[in-house]
Amino acid sequence: MVGAGLAGSECALQLADRGFSVVLYEMRQHVMTPAHKTGDFAELVCSNSFGSLGEASAPGQLKWEAEKLGSFILQEAKIAAVPAGQALGVDREKFAASITARIKAHPRIEIHHEPVLSLDQVPRPTVIATGPLTHESLAEDLRKHFGDEFLYFFDAIAPIIDADTINTEIAWKQDRYDKGTADYFNCPMSKDEYDTFIKEITDARKIEPKHFETTEFFEGCMPIEVMVERGPETPRFGPMKPVGLKDPRTGREPHAVVQLRQDNKEATAYNIVGFQTRMAYGEQTRVFRMIPGLENAEFLKLGSIHRNLYVNSPKRLNRDLSSQNDPWLFFAGQITGVEGYFESTCIGILVARFLERRLKGLEFEAPPRASALGSLLEAITDPSRAERFQPTNINFGLFPPLEGDDLLALKKQRHKKAVKKDLQLARARRVFEAWI
Repeated sequence: MVGAGLAGSECALQLADRGFSVVLYEMRQHVMTPAHKTGDFAELVCSNSFGSLGEASAPGQLKWEAEKLGSFILQEAKIAAVPAGQALGVDREKFAASITARIKAHPRIEIHHEPVLSLDQVPRPTVIATGPLTHESLAEDLRKHFGDEFLYFFDAIAPIIDADTINTEIAWKQDRYDKGTADYFNCPMSKDEYDTFIKEITDARKIEPKHFETTEFFEGCMPIEVMVERGPETPRFGPMKPVGLKDPRTGREPHAVVQLRQDNKEATAYNIVGFQTRMAYGEQTRVFRMIPGLENAEFLKLGSIHRNLYVNSPKRLNRDLSSQNDPWLFFAGQITGVEGYFESTCIGILVARFLERRLKGLEFEAPPRASALGSLLEAITDPSRAERFQPTNINFGLFPPLEGDDLLALKKQRHKKAVKKDLQLARARRVFEAWI
């Protein structure tokens, strides 16, 4: 196993728990990446959220399926959880420390703290789970292996604020529509404050080296300034939407809201939700202190940007996520073209199951197409997607159309949109239970 991020850690634990001996390579702490801060396994970098836990959501269904398959990452995430409304937010340090301790304590996992620089360095079977920040030497060897360039996009990281410096006379705690336990701080903006703020974001100096000039950002991790470039009102329909929130000072919905999400168990740190950025450090401090309630904010960590690479999986990988050029070389996690912490984790689970069956001489068996896992796998292995392949997270658009009795039931409904999702989720659980 090469790489001890979320996918690599999950995959290693799954295989070791099934009785296989695993040699796990992780280059950190000896060789760091532009995004990581520690040498701990499964370190979270962009945010501390694993996404929605809602039972009526696609991410919630993915977690339901992963829990059925005994996800170790999910188990530890729930232990390290912090208040985050409908989302699964975690204390990053405690979460990574617990995964690291679990792996180090496993008798069938041997850890090598060194970089893998070429595919010849490791025997087969091997799982490459090095993620989007793969060491340059290994990335070059993978390019030669596949015979073409990697695809890539960019991720940005949101700033983190010292909780003691949030002005609670302005910022108040509430979840949208009061769903949850008032876990988010909300910083309200009037129209004039919003317009001035958007102008300052537009005018702020950005960190954009030459190779970022044709930047493609993943939609779910888009810098706030790139969002603003799409139109000054765009953030008000994204991370700054005020719907479902009332300023207790006025009793009214503000023009816009900036939300802060708890980042650790002690509630001493909060991240600015949806405010990934490539602004220069000094500009971040200046501009973000314009947010009402953050005028005296102290930043524990400022935002940054880093390049992510991924394989054109529909073109280069088999359905079991092994290389078409080497059937015992598997790929797991974000390098396969999934986006999102938990999506990466789930690909680690699947690869462990696929590899186990291969080692036992059993036929490949994919999860049902109508399940969340099956839909995610289809999205990264369907050959028809090869020409315009881009990273994706789990969403209802990946699920197949309804058929048979489910389709007939939908046609009888007046409010089809909500019912359609309910039917898709019910079908997903039904076929997944049968598959298990």
